[in-house]
Amino acid sequence: MTRTRATGIGFIAVLLWALLAVFTAASAPVPAFLLNALTFAIGGAVGSVAVTLRGRWAVLGQVSWKVYLFGTAGLFGYHALYFSALRLAPPAEAGLIAYLWPLLIVVFSGLLPNERLRRGHVLGALVSFGGAALIVLRNGADFDPMATPGLILAALCAVTWSTYSVVSRRLGAVPTDAVALFCVFTALLSVPAHLIFETTLWPETRLAWVSVLALGLGPVGVAFYVWDIGVKHGDIQVLGVASYAAPLLSTLVLIAAGYAQASWQLLLAAGLITLGAAMAAMASRG
Repeated sequence: MTRTRATGIGFIAVLLWALLAVFTAASAPVPAFLLNALTFAIGGAVGSVAVTLRGRWAVLGQVSWKVYLFGTAGLFGYHALYFSALRLAPPAEAGLIAYLWPLLIVVFSGLLPNERLRRGHVLGALVSFGGAALIVLRNGADFDPMATPGLILAALCAVTWSTYSVVSRRLGAVPTDAVALFCVFTALLSVPAHLIFETTLWPETRLAWVSVLALGLGPVGVAFYVWDIGVKHGDIQVLGVASYAAPLLSTLVLIAAGYAQASWQLLLAAGLITLGAAMAAMASRG
């Protein structure tokens, strides 16, 4: 596989993640952990079929249990936080704050050995967090305090995924097939969490069921496999810059689907987050 082709495959994940917020909103009233269980079961099943057809189970048996623990913790933690955030806060606001992860990936990467945190990283961080502040404060000091827990969970979501992604870069020798088991274990872990903390609420409409299936096949399924291929075999800098378009695309999709209004504050916030992340990426390239 050529570097250019791998980069193109990885970019598919960016397009799929732009649909994560709208499918999550449309899947209501399914609670977060149940949604985790359903979607990751679908994503894990897709990967498991591919592993079986390719005869790769023996290879996965050689992967350290620590890798599976790490991958499962990253996927389970991120999505439990993400789905909960979108249930407790407006999907556009929560989604945009959660999409600070591309910027945090750049900043955290600068703290790795042989890397430097440059001035552009700091300036980019200020611009993007300014966009996040604009989202929270766009209605002044009278914004709904009931949404605060969801916005906090969205911020933790960004920290979780950025940490997972940066550490994953040090696991380049782990085959992409392992992502299938990450998904399966995440689904299994979500079941007891749902039974303990939530009331079972199944999708009530055909649209909600289709949204759950779409989540499992796309943003919570195929996206993780193609992203893994891209970051391990493609141009990681190009993919990093491309991922910064996801919050803007996600917001536009939410507006088109009727889950958010096209206010100037919301669009400006999306632009600031994207601009700040791009500034940080340029600093890394320099």
